[in-house]
Amino acid sequence: MTEKKYHFIAGLPRSGSTLLSALLKQNPRFNANISSPVAPLASAMIKLVSAGTEISLSLNENQKRNLLKSIFNAYYSEPCAAEVLFDTNRAWCSKMALLDQLFPEAKVIACVRDIPWIMDSIERLLLKNPFENTKLFSSESERSTVYSRMATLAKHDRLIGFPWAALKEAYYGAFSHKLLLVEYDLLVRSPEKVLKLIYQFTEEPWFDGHDFENVDFEAPEFDEALGLAGLHTVRKKVEPIEREPILPPDIFEKYINMAFWRNDERSRSSVIKPTSK
Repeated sequence: MTEKKYHFIAGLPRSGSTLLSALLKQNPRFNANISSPVAPLASAMIKLVSAGTEISLSLNENQKRNLLKSIFNAYYSEPCAAEVLFDTNRAWCSKMALLDQLFPEAKVIACVRDIPWIMDSIERLLLKNPFENTKLFSSESERSTVYSRMATLAKHDRLIGFPWAALKEAYYGAFSHKLLLVEYDLLVRSPEKVLKLIYQFTEEPWFDGHDFENVDFEAPEFDEALGLAGLHTVRKKVEPIEREPILPPDIFEKYINMAFWRNDERSRSSVIKPTSK
């Protein structure tokens, strides 16, 4: 049996990771989906086998590595024709050293977007679900106004703040050469061009069967459990949607300069942005 090849999708929320997964899975060689539980399962395993636990006394480094790889193998053990697995979780950018040890040939694709537009997209979803208290917020004070909502999401351990910090760590870190950043706006404007660059980065042969007019992807059960219907719904046709922001201007201005990957080249990461050739 041929061993599966792994790549990983991470980055910022509302930045195209679901769309990218939907496009990649059009290739029968690929498997891609919304966020999987593999990253938190790996974190739980590391906690169990780390110094200070009774279990750690019985394990060497090779056994720990095998236990961690077994999580991936078990999760993807169902019969599947796909040869290449793209596992999605925003935590992967904070686990680049682990991925390098487990899968030395793996690449990480991080979907990125301006933070104010991410916030604007989330706020639009919240307004479409007025009868739900989404699990994004843990108290009435957090969800009470657009100011408290956006400040909460920007915290270091919440929906936007954590993946932004993890992305920044990966961008400047020791394994940055394994990281590819994909700008959302370019993905929806030039999907074929961007997808070809992703294929090149992951060293996978190009698949001619991608259809950018008929994309199919949704995860209603996951979204309903979170109390935010529509979070992982992808429009059938890949195209940009022009719109005016609904956030107050001061919120937009507060977070507008957080796209560090645009102008700071002190990294070995690759970035697909409008200036890419």
